[in-house]
Order: sequence, then structure tokens, then C-alpha cells
Amino acid sequence: MSEAAPIPDISRAERAASLLATEMDEAGIGPASSVLAVMLCGACAFADLYATQPLLPLFVHIFHASKSAVGLTVSASTLGVALSAPIVSAYAERLNRKRIIVASILALIVPTWLAATSSSLHALVFWRFLQGILMPGIFATTIAYITEEWSAQTVAQVMAFYVSGTVLGGFLGRLIAGLITERYNWQAAFLVLGAINLLGGLLVARWLPHGRPHSHFAAAHVPSASLPSSGQFSQMLRNLRSPRLLSTFAVGFNVLFSLVAIFTYVTFHLAAPPFGLSTAQLSLLFAVYLAGLIATPVAGLVLTRIDLRSGLIGAVLLSLLGVLLTLAPSLLWVIVGLGLCSSGVFISHAAAISYLRQAAPLGGRVSAAGLYLSCYYVGGTVAGILPGYLWRFGGWTTCVALTAALQLITITIVFRGWKPTAAAA
Repeated sequence: MSEAAPIPDISRAERAASLLATEMDEAGIGPASSVLAVMLCGACAFADLYATQPLLPLFVHIFHASKSAVGLTVSASTLGVALSAPIVSAYAERLNRKRIIVASILALIVPTWLAATSSSLHALVFWRFLQGILMPGIFATTIAYITEEWSAQTVAQVMAFYVSGTVLGGFLGRLIAGLITERYNWQAAFLVLGAINLLGGLLVARWLPHGRPHSHFAAAHVPSASLPSSGQFSQMLRNLRSPRLLSTFAVGFNVLFSLVAIFTYVTFHLAAPPFGLSTAQLSLLFAVYLAGLIATPVAGLVLTRIDLRSGLIGAVLLSLLGVLLTLAPSLLWVIVGLGLCSSGVFISHAAAISYLRQAAPLGGRVSAAGLYLSCYYVGGTVAGILPGYLWRFGGWTTCVALTAALQLITITIVFRGWKPTAAAA
């Protein structure tokens, strides 16, 4: 890889942004470069977050470990996100959001490359945990950036583009990890992922605006070195007393639990007979994420016209149908089920984080986003471990039953906890 390679990549991307600019301006969400930068924010982090999923069956043999033990390479990163998200959010209420986002993307390169030096499973889990610690600087801050920089009428649509970026990043991260591991080794996969973060950080630094002068953040002239005040933590406590926000936090837990449980343990299901997929084939399986890349922006347009409660319930039902289809003995039906499951989860996530704008008070949206992401990634952490312990009782069927039960609980929570408010209200 030559040092001059990023230059033509940036040039081609800028030409694509120019072609999209007119269309996005007419839709009220332009300029295109800002929207593409938001998508890149999600893509950079998610390229790393779940990159080890297609490698789990291989790790079982390399490290002579159990399914639950190698599942920690997924859960460690989501646990790091869950622990640091509220703290990062307290700072992000007061600091320059673009600087936090760019610094977090570039800092993520360090543990990503150091993961390639791991000589044991414990070392790999440690570096994966540090990756997770740095990711909320991208996640929570970008979500708050969107809710502040776009109007209420377009937040759901732009949020859908952001979620599409996370979808693309999640797919490419898994695909690259699987293909590079099959061709070279798993250490090389982490080196490539770190290089992708470097390029992404440079693009975000160039394209993402510093923020509109009239935004809530720009009105708060706070020195960047200052610590979060007691007011930020008081706002967090107030958010925890809001029934609408608590319901949204619970939705976040259940939504990511569904995605991680299914896509982590389906690799063991499909690596075993009668399917017997290889590491590279398992990485290609995540191409079903591309269905979500198309479905989520389309759903974003729908979410701007209906109440978010109805939209989220419909998305969870779509995901539930997909989960049940993975019980079929045909690989084709399993792939269709995974596509429906992932699309439903991505739409649910877009609806939930859009609902934060309605449920959270002005001045408390970053902390609300941080708490939501904390619960969201706690769900992912639990999902990376719990199904492994239950696997002995019924294998893949037990994992599907557990996930389906959580999705039915999600529908109940939304029906009772969310007020039917139109997204455009």
C-alpha cells in the first residue's frame, strides 16, 4: 500500500459528494459532504467493533478455548463502549464535537494495530476492550451532532444515513477480517482495519463542519480542558428518571442483544455440519448487511411521516420473522432470515435514536445519547456471552428462542412506554 494511495481515494469521494450535493440540498439534508462525513463516522468505528465475529470458530481452534471464551473478543469491545459512553457524553456536552469525533477515530488506530501483536486470547480481549473504550467518542458525539445540526423534520432521515454508515462499516469490517485472515492471518486483518481508520479519520476531518453558530453547543463557550460540571451528571440523573427515556434505553439493550446474539452464534451454527462454511465464507455471509444499507434510508423517509412507535414495532416484527427463518435447514433461508433480522434491527436503532430528540430535553441530548448507547452496548455484551452458556441445552434453537423472547419484550416496552408522537411534530 503506497503512501500516495489515499489522495486519489479522497478525490473520487469528493467527486461523488459533488454529484450528490444538489439532490441532498433539495431534500433539505445537504450539503452532501456533511452527510457523507456522518456516514463515515459510523463506518470507521463499526469496521472494528464486530470484526472478530467471522473469526470465532477459528479462534476456538487457535486458542483452544470455548465458544463463550472467544465470544469475549466481541463482548469486550461492547463492554468498553458501555462503560465509557456516559463519561464521554458528559465531556461531549461541553467540548467541540468535531474534535472529539476526529480524535477518537485516530486514537482507535492504536489498539487496533496493537491487537495484531496479541500472543494469547487474553491479550486480544484486552486490546478489544480498549477499542471499545474509545468508540463512544465517535458514537455518542455523532448522534448528538446530528440532532443539533439538522432540523427536526430531517433528523430521522439523516440518522438513517448514519445508521447506513454503521451498516456498511460493520459489513466491510467483517468481510475484510475474514478474507485477509483466510489469505494471510488474523493479525494482518487488524493492521488493515487500522489503516482504514486512518483514512476515515482524515476524510471526516476534512468534510465534517465544526457546527452551526446557532447550535446549542456553539452557544456554550467552555474551555476544552474543563471537566464536566455537576450539572452534566445531574442531567444524567434526570434522564434516568424519565419514563420515556428509560423505555428507550431498554429498547436499545434489546435491539443490540438481538443483533449480536444472532450474528455471533450463527457462525458456529453455519461452520458445523451440514453447512460447514469456511472463515472466508462466513465473512461473505455478512453481505446480508447490505440489505440494511438500502432498507434503512428508505425507512428513514417513512419514519419522518409516521409516529416512531409504530415504526419501531414494525421493524422489530420484521426482525423477529428473520430470526425464526434462521431455524430452516436450508442455507438460502438462513441467509434470507439474517437479512430480515439485520434490516429490522437497523431500522429499530434509527427509530430509537431519533426518538431521543423528542424524549430528551435540550441541553441533555448528549448525555441521553450516552446513556442509550451504554444500555445498547450492555445488551451487546450480554449477547456475546449468555447464548454460549445456553448453547449446551439446545444449540442454535436455544439462541433463537432467547432472541425471539427479547424481541417480544421490546414490543411490549415500546407499546407501553412510548407515546405515539409523529416524528415531524
